[in-house]
Amino acid sequence: MDLNRYLFIEFLNRKNIDIGVAWWIDFVITSCLLILTSFLLAAVSRMISRNILIKLSRQTKTHLDDYLLSSNFPKYISRIIPYIFLFSVIPFWIVDSPTTTSNLTLLLNVYGVIVSIWIFRSILQTLRAYLITLESFKDKPIDSYVQVFMLLIWIIGIIVIFSIISGKEIGYFLTAMGALSAVLLLIFKDTILGFVASIQIAANDLVRIGDWVTMEKYGADGDVIEINLSTIKIQNFDKTITTIPSYNLISDSFKNWRGMAESAGRRIKRSILISTPSIRFMESGELEKLSQIERISTYLSERTSEIDQDNQASKSDKSIAINGRNLTNLGVYRQYVENYLKTHPKISDQLTVMCRQLPANQFGATPLEVYAFSVEKDWVMYEHLTADIFDHLLSALRYFELESYEVGSPKIRD
Repeated sequence: MDLNRYLFIEFLNRKNIDIGVAWWIDFVITSCLLILTSFLLAAVSRMISRNILIKLSRQTKTHLDDYLLSSNFPKYISRIIPYIFLFSVIPFWIVDSPTTTSNLTLLLNVYGVIVSIWIFRSILQTLRAYLITLESFKDKPIDSYVQVFMLLIWIIGIIVIFSIISGKEIGYFLTAMGALSAVLLLIFKDTILGFVASIQIAANDLVRIGDWVTMEKYGADGDVIEINLSTIKIQNFDKTITTIPSYNLISDSFKNWRGMAESAGRRIKRSILISTPSIRFMESGELEKLSQIERISTYLSERTSEIDQDNQASKSDKSIAINGRNLTNLGVYRQYVENYLKTHPKISDQLTVMCRQLPANQFGATPLEVYAFSVEKDWVMYEHLTADIFDHLLSALRYFELESYEVGSPKIRD
């Protein structure tokens, strides 16, 4: 081949073409033929590797090979063949030009590093696409890990490329990077903070994809849809997207509702405002009427008997209701509310169920708070259940001669 190349250059020279120009004509023609051949090799190798992966995907149950196809792995892996081909024909490519040979070798080596980076990138994208389909990895910050590895691969690749171009050892650049560490820390501050935050978030399991997160400082209240190296994306309930730097989840406080989602129930903590003037002692006739209510009939029977015995023992003058012990309409209603909650099929019996009286406020209202946990944790179902419960409790007030507080409502007089 070398002999033919020399003959071609001599032939051009005999045609009164300068030897230098003849050399460049020979180089250009040869380069075009070799590059065309390398493109053909790339196309053929890509087709072969793609067909192999397609056959494997049909024969295997795993979807990993399918994701290799979608991440252009055959395209990138096929570029190794032209690289090997061009590298192997360098001695026959260039005639009597050590400088050109050296430069061409350098360019091919740089191309080889870039192809290697593309292949690793394709593999990482494949692993990401495959892992997020697995149940055990659906809520893990896979994007953060992939971006960390990609960052490391690019850093290593760039160092190797500089080493190839400059002809210096890789250790030289590592030493230089150490000397420039302060500058690098300043330039890549956000990236480094995001990297550290991603590790802490993953190690401490602070946030997962799908978690309901509230961060009032940034107006975020919704589900985490993406966790990557630098940011966390939260889709708010109004369908807007809030992007928060990863490091801010470490430096600032936020609320993660995952504990509620994984618990036996979602908390109901809501009050009914009772008009204080409507609260009074119950008379025996009223108690007999209320004893017909199934949820408190047993309670009234036991409680009335206990109070009567105590009043007889203390010889209380019951001609005045305030003497001795008495039942109040609010106390009986409070017990009714608690019994109602404990027998409700949608209220968790594994967690606290309580109806408590809060301090009266300055407007003459006595709050009666329901504290219980709904087994319905879905937002819509939870709100419907809560509304049904309070519809019932508000409707039941009149049976106990109680009134809900309203601003400007007239006071009840004896």
